[in-house]
Amino acid sequence: MLMSPEDSVAEAAVGLFGDPLRVRIVRLLATEQMCTCHLIEHTGARQTTVSHHLRLLRRAGLVETEPRGRYTYYRLRPEAIAAAADGLRDLAGQAEEARGRYRPC
Repeated sequence: MLMSPEDSVAEAAVGLFGDPLRVRIVRLLATEQMCTCHLIEHTGARQTTVSHHLRLLRRAGLVETEPRGRYTYYRLRPEAIAAAADGLRDLAGQAEEARGRYRPC
């Protein structure tokens, strides 16, 4: 099923803000590329938990990987973060316009 641009923005927003640990991972990846072991060290979370959040961030298109030997490094996709921010700004504008507009029951 093809996602609309609004759905993509919503998925990216959930990818970013859906969990405090995910927000922390995004903030860490904004400073440098890291492998899972670095993220575990900085967050104190278990490997399976960090991997789960990285998988969600990759699925949302916010994070990409680069294999380096035995390790896989993760980095943010700046263009995806910018697109999500633009989309959220658009949604905020729509929400502002929708104030006071009610659908009759």
